[in-house]
Amino acid sequence: MSNKVPLADRLRPENFDDFVGQEHIFGENKFFEKILENNSMPNMILYGPPGVGKTTLAMIISKKTNKKFFKLNATTCSISDIKDIIKNTNILLAPNGIIIYLDEIQYFNKKQQQTLLEYIETGKVTLIASTTENPYFYIYPAILSRSHVIEFKNISKEQIISNLKRAVKFLESENNIKINISDEILEQIASNSNGDVRKSINILELCYISSEITNNTKTIIYDNNIKNLNKNYANYNKSGDDYYDLLSAFQKSLRGSDPDASIYYLARLLSVGEIISVSRRLLVCACEDVGLANPNIFVQVKTLVDIAMQVGMPEARIPLADAVLLVALSPKSNSAYLAINSAMQDISNNSIFNPPSHLCNLSPDIKNYKYPHDFPNHWVRQQYLPNEIKNKKYYYSQKNKYEQAFEIYSNNIKK
Repeated sequence: MSNKVPLADRLRPENFDDFVGQEHIFGENKFFEKILENNSMPNMILYGPPGVGKTTLAMIISKKTNKKFFKLNATTCSISDIKDIIKNTNILLAPNGIIIYLDEIQYFNKKQQQTLLEYIETGKVTLIASTTENPYFYIYPAILSRSHVIEFKNISKEQIISNLKRAVKFLESENNIKINISDEILEQIASNSNGDVRKSINILELCYISSEITNNTKTIIYDNNIKNLNKNYANYNKSGDDYYDLLSAFQKSLRGSDPDASIYYLARLLSVGEIISVSRRLLVCACEDVGLANPNIFVQVKTLVDIAMQVGMPEARIPLADAVLLVALSPKSNSAYLAINSAMQDISNNSIFNPPSHLCNLSPDIKNYKYPHDFPNHWVRQQYLPNEIKNKKYYYSQKNKYEQAFEIYSNNIKK
């Protein structure tokens, strides 16, 4: 029996009891059941790795609430698509309201998210958005404040194996056939799926399709051809140490001015779709590690990252490679990093003092403030730090072209 609908979709749970994993969400407290009983469905941001049940949860909620369900992906849709949904869905078509499930919401820019906020506030739609990235970095704060952020976690290998066995029984019943599959193959599939239930089911389905049938029995094989199709997922778990090890090696290679290692780790990260994480690390390195040794790099890296985000893969690899080589090959300075860390440390140690009175806006001493532009070279000697730390020094220039030039200029105007 052939079926064009993927096995993972045919097996998709239709109620909370069939969910695999996420015990912290669907445990004893029955959080969602209680919400649905009270007929009060909040806006939600579902955050976690792929293939762990975010879309499934949204579909179950839609079914339980009898709301009209629309699924959009922020990488391909626009605000006009949402406007069209609202415009063309009247109360007769959706008497219980609308749920818009927006996948990969992090790809909506700030303006798009602000527009989306208008529909949330009017109550015209219930928003269920999902993201694989930390929502507190990428989602407009006003949307976050009006939504419940729910974190999904990777599924354990044991739970995936259990789900694979359920899938085998489903295939046997669906096709009226017997299936033989060893525990070793089940464990290999579960290991290579790295906590992604959908991925594990897709691998199993591929194994099933490629296996021979004899006497109405299929013996499942998991050969190298199938393994190679999934090699990008092997030894990579976004929520595990290997994810952070790769990012750490990438950033340390940039800091260490090694262009070859930096490009290698860029390729590793891009091969598993880590455009956003790569972009963030590049921006951080430009400011933290290159810093004032090459101030032009801030605009250059930001521009290249914006290009990469706009064109997407596979072309994004080129501007990102440009940015990586710029950062790796630039002279380095962490003077700004050290300066702000030192100041922040003082603040955390309660070194919190009032500014000198001549700097305060409503102080009678404001008359004693000296306007630098009224003086030669736009500089005049006066106190800016609080009295208690008036001689404190946070910034120390480092030996590179720009900072040395800044220091010479500063010394000259102070003579």
